[in-house]
Amino acid sequence: MAGFDVNAARAQRQEALGRTWSFELDGATYTLPTELSRAAAKGLRKLDDNDVDGLLRLLLGEKQFTEFERHDITMQDIAAILEAYGKETGLGLGEG
Repeated sequence: MAGFDVNAARAQRQEALGRTWSFELDGATYTLPTELSRAAAKGLRKLDDNDVDGLLRLLLGEKQFTEFERHDITMQDIAAILEAYGKETGLGLGEG
């Protein structure tokens, strides 16, 4: 009897969620990963708990983050994005 099949479980998660999660802001669409690599998780651990820009830069990537920074966005907006992201992907980022 075979054990747990990680590849099958990953494929099932990705089928259910897709590879990215997106949100819209002022007509622009941004995507975040639905799963974090170990390297990304290590990057998250290095961030200060209050480093919102660092978190967004890590999730969005440099190109998207540069575009995202051009928007006039509040901390409440960011909290709402992270809350929706956490609920839909199970990643629970920005909770403290």
